[in-house]
Amino acid sequence: MGLRVRTALMATTAVALSVALAGPATAADPAGKTQDHTATRKAIQAAVDVGVPGVTATVKDDGTTWSTTAGVGNLRTGKPRSADDRYRVGSITKTFVSTVILQLEAAGRLSLDDTVEKWLPGVVEGNGYDATRITLRELLGHTSGIFNYTADDDFGTAYFTKDGFFQHRYDTKSAADLVAIAMSHKPDFAPGTSWNYSNTNYVLAGMVIQKVTGHSYETEIRRRIINPLHLKATSLPGARVTVPRPSSHAYSKLAQTPTGPTYDVTRLNPTIASSAGSLISDSSDLDRFYGALLRGELLPPRQLKEMKTTVPAGEDSGYMRYGLGLIDITLPCGVHVWGHDGGIHGSSSVAVTTADGSHSLAFNFNGDWSGTRGRWWWGVLRNVRPGAV
Repeated sequence: MGLRVRTALMATTAVALSVALAGPATAADPAGKTQDHTATRKAIQAAVDVGVPGVTATVKDDGTTWSTTAGVGNLRTGKPRSADDRYRVGSITKTFVSTVILQLEAAGRLSLDDTVEKWLPGVVEGNGYDATRITLRELLGHTSGIFNYTADDDFGTAYFTKDGFFQHRYDTKSAADLVAIAMSHKPDFAPGTSWNYSNTNYVLAGMVIQKVTGHSYETEIRRRIINPLHLKATSLPGARVTVPRPSSHAYSKLAQTPTGPTYDVTRLNPTIASSAGSLISDSSDLDRFYGALLRGELLPPRQLKEMKTTVPAGEDSGYMRYGLGLIDITLPCGVHVWGHDGGIHGSSSVAVTTADGSHSLAFNFNGDWSGTRGRWWWGVLRNVRPGAV
């Protein structure tokens, strides 16, 4: 859900980004010369060597595809990871939700300037909240000031510690339940005055989709994105606790340190992530989605421009800015990469594409230990080779 992304991804992502941005990523270039992916493979293997169970990565470059894997998808049997693995993508879900909201705006069914109170009367209230002052744009851009429910201490104990997780892993939580947790805390700031990443924003966005269309956010994502793009590996699991096959097991330390026992956390009820992070996909589908989005296949120009209108992203603002469910990262060479990262129990993922959607990269680690979201992105950027783009 955007909070569990881990530092073991740094070197791997750096090299893979170089592959995605540097040109053809196929087995052979147009002149028939074999492309050398040795550096990428070594970087992925290095991550496995320091303890990450396994990696799967896919690059799409102007219609051609290259994939690689390392490590295992099952620590007990030693079964390797697959390029076709499906996995929980965590906060990458947010880009899908934002796309649906912007499609509804393009159809005249809502406005980004609508207030939360207009669509969800009485839902965001008490403890200093005033939903008449919070807009849908502020939800999607994390400038609403609404408290992040996953930062609640009791929630963290119940779902991110060993004892809590194994007691509560199959709990079903409604969107209203998650919002209620946030409402028990005061706002982080007045709407529109600052930025703070909050999963509550996107739980509310999913509720808005339901109110506007009469259908769940899952139904609308399937109808508007998954089916038109033929994303065959992408699904919204609802309360289903398993990941469709082919897939690997997911592993966590269920702690904030990279040491200690490793636990299999594959089976969990993803309603704790709701529309902030419940999606399941694979690397190829994520490449297809972000490439299509940036090429303008999913949104009209005005709405895509809105999505790409960014604000500084808190402590990471020196190199990363946040739009409406879309992150703009400035690489050392000056190129902007658009995409999103995502983390949920046992799964750390990233999907990015160049501004024209022609070069896309998506990959996943089936381990979630150590580090923070901000330091992870900084490690990616710090290690990308100058001149690779």
